[in-house]
Amino acid sequence: MDQISLNHEASAGDTHKQLVSSLPPEVVQCLENARFLHLATCIDNQPHVSLMNYTYIPSSQYSSAPVIVMTTNPSSKKTNNLVVNPNVSLLVHDWVSHRPPTQGRRMSGGSPGPEHRSSLASLLLNLNTSAISSISATINGTAQLVARGSDEERFYRSQHLENNTFDSEGGTVPFDGGFGANGGAGGQQQDGGRECFVAGEEVRVILVHIKDIRTSDWKGSVKDWVLVPEGGPAAVNGIR
Repeated sequence: MDQISLNHEASAGDTHKQLVSSLPPEVVQCLENARFLHLATCIDNQPHVSLMNYTYIPSSQYSSAPVIVMTTNPSSKKTNNLVVNPNVSLLVHDWVSHRPPTQGRRMSGGSPGPEHRSSLASLLLNLNTSAISSISATINGTAQLVARGSDEERFYRSQHLENNTFDSEGGTVPFDGGFGANGGAGGQQQDGGRECFVAGEEVRVILVHIKDIRTSDWKGSVKDWVLVPEGGPAAVNGIR
């Protein structure tokens, strides 16, 4: 098997961080294309990952810097975690995640093997396994629960609600904005859960302020950026 040579340092390194005042175009494209992200929270050395709907907002009257908006049940594990520890990590990509058929692989869930698929189904599967984007992005930042009943909360909630209209496509929105231990596919509803889990009165709005970004492509190339406000510090860890 041919080995892919890395044209950047090993991914554990961070000596090539670039200071930027706005998100790189490829990261913006990834955020605008993807439908879900993975939200990682952690307390007491116990990590927790949730699959979430989200809305990327480049700037607004409430923040000149880009933010990522999500909503959550106030009693969810992710909510409890980020109240104790607001440091979060997000993984976003717009690669289609369906696994292509592997010869000899045992199919689960009664899925038909390659020999039983129609030519149309095979064509759609091949299209579906094609990468839309060339990168995935890991975004680190701090999360806050926006003050309940505030104008800021109403603004972000309306933006998030407008951005999550998947029911019009015949699809669904994950329970609680994400698949969690108390959610899963069984929590999906005919309207995608949109009115309940995005617009519901008890739902809390999460705002993630971006600190740094790491992108990786299929060749193993890694790039790092640190997001600083205009007129911010001239150096981070000695890097200008």
